[in-house]
Amino acid sequence: MTEQRKKILESVKFLKEKYPQNFNPKTAIITESNFKLPSYIQVLKKFKLLEIPPHIGIDNGLVHNLIFAKCKNKDIIVINGRYHFYDGVTMREIGHFIYTLKFLKISKIIAIDEVANLNPRFKQGELTLIYDQINLMGDNPLIGENDDELGVRFPDMSNAYDEKLFEDTYKIFIDNKIKVNESVYLGLIGPETETEAEARMYREIGADVVGYSLVPENISSVHANMKFIGIGLITREIIADKMLEEDYTEQEREKIKIQNYNKAKPKVDLILNKII
Repeated sequence: MTEQRKKILESVKFLKEKYPQNFNPKTAIITESNFKLPSYIQVLKKFKLLEIPPHIGIDNGLVHNLIFAKCKNKDIIVINGRYHFYDGVTMREIGHFIYTLKFLKISKIIAIDEVANLNPRFKQGELTLIYDQINLMGDNPLIGENDDELGVRFPDMSNAYDEKLFEDTYKIFIDNKIKVNESVYLGLIGPETETEAEARMYREIGADVVGYSLVPENISSVHANMKFIGIGLITREIIADKMLEEDYTEQEREKIKIQNYNKAKPKVDLILNKII
């Protein structure tokens, strides 16, 4: 058994022993630290990620919780406060929690991220539904020894954002009169924002939105044979030739970002239970 799998099974054992009675989750949600769970999601138990053996990750003062929850009649697991590569954790440490979900019999992951739009047809405060990705993070969680119990050595990424799950989610958007911005997600390390030249290049290579979170989560999920859907809250804009015209202070940028988040968040709350 690889050292990687030993650590995963240590986390799985700890969490299974804490399961509420008759708890049988098949779906997991991964969000940022500031994502407040909708009122229809009932929290049953909550653990800090660092509390879960073998205590992988870092304490950077933000919320990083794994939650046992219920959404109406569905049991779910929520990672509320993901780790990022720019936090200083490794790609394998990010992947650790994905594989933990696999061994907890999770089959579907709903990943929610804050993104910046490159596509001028998108607007801040809207949602984007991701159908593919480009990895420019310079790393990925599969580098190194492969454990065949986790997944095959060369996973097929042609259906990285599960097509059937995408179509079902697309229909939920339409049924609830939410604009569908179909997008290719570009994964970057961050946390610095993008230059004008970078924004132009990213758009020219086919990206619609930029984020710092989903790529390692998605690659690990595909490797682990779990279905994955990505939803972005568009909180900022990086349209080339427009960026230099915006003369905002850091405080003004943060205020605009929060305003855009507050516009987009209710739309996620409206449909998340239906996706689950």
